[in-house]
Amino acid sequence: MRKPREEMIAETKAKLIAAGRLAFGTVGYADASMDDFTAGAGLTRGALYHHFGDKKGLLQAVIREIDAEMTTRLHQVSAAAPNRWQGFVAECVAYIEMALEPEIQRIMFRDGPAVLGDVSQWQTTSGCIAALSRSIEELKADGVMADIDTEAAARLINGASSHAALWIAKSEAPEETSRRAVQGFRTLLEGLCLKS
Repeated sequence: MRKPREEMIAETKAKLIAAGRLAFGTVGYADASMDDFTAGAGLTRGALYHHFGDKKGLLQAVIREIDAEMTTRLHQVSAAAPNRWQGFVAECVAYIEMALEPEIQRIMFRDGPAVLGDVSQWQTTSGCIAALSRSIEELKADGVMADIDTEAAARLINGASSHAALWIAKSEAPEETSRRAVQGFRTLLEGLCLKS
């Protein structure tokens, strides 16, 4: 029995994203070829063009998938913390530390910005700002965070964590850079905390 068209389309896209993710994560965007994606997925170039337009479109789809996985992991980190403030800090720190993971480092923090431009302009960033804003409002309502403009705080925290991750990804000594970035970032956040 033949699969429904929607299911076949979803499978084709998933295969291409998986092949793209493997190629981008191992050889990088510049060295990944259309044949890497299509041969790895057992599909034609036409399927790639049809679903993603081009290599850049496939990279965007891979980044959306990784971003969604990172978000799930970050929610788990914050949920495991003993209180909302510690969860907030742990989530922000975990994001920065993810820049040490080879696939995330290469795709999200090296090739992504090089190909797609400024991270602050990515579609996924608006979701991050919104999530941070909700967390900040809750922390302010709890009397834990200083009375600061919510959007300004969300954008500043997002920018600081993104730039810390980019710094780590491009560092000659990523482990040491991560340690320094996390220490500095924690100090910045503590300045917003009224009580812990």
